[in-house]
Amino acid sequence: DQPRVRGMLLFRADENGLVFHSGTMKDVYAQISKNPKVECCFNDFKTGRQLRVRGQLEIVNDNALKDEIASHPSRTFLKPWKESGELSDFYQTFAVFRMTDGIGVTWTMDTNFAPKVDIAL
Repeated sequence: DQPRVRGMLLFRADENGLVFHSGTMKDVYAQISKNPKVECCFNDFKTGRQLRVRGQLEIVNDNALKDEIASHPSRTFLKPWKESGELSDFYQTFAVFRMTDGIGVTWTMDTNFAPKVDIAL
């Protein structure tokens, strides 16, 4: 199926990969389940640098990670969802995605016409 462009709220980017989340009731969950290939774009508007990262997302079924995300100060909007019913329902409907082994490419206006160089992440 055709990949879709989505604004996603990145939770974490570290040596373990890029971590995103969504709900299993959303179209994006069904689309990623069907086609886990994605490309993410990050912009640093202060430096004029862009980083594109491509790879495959895996679904992470780790309730401790789901708890960590839901209790993070930047994710207070998740608290009502988590507390609205049975905890097991939240765990089943809160989807966490991780990209490992991604390939990054940087871009700036100065390098606009230069060949792109893949960077293994």
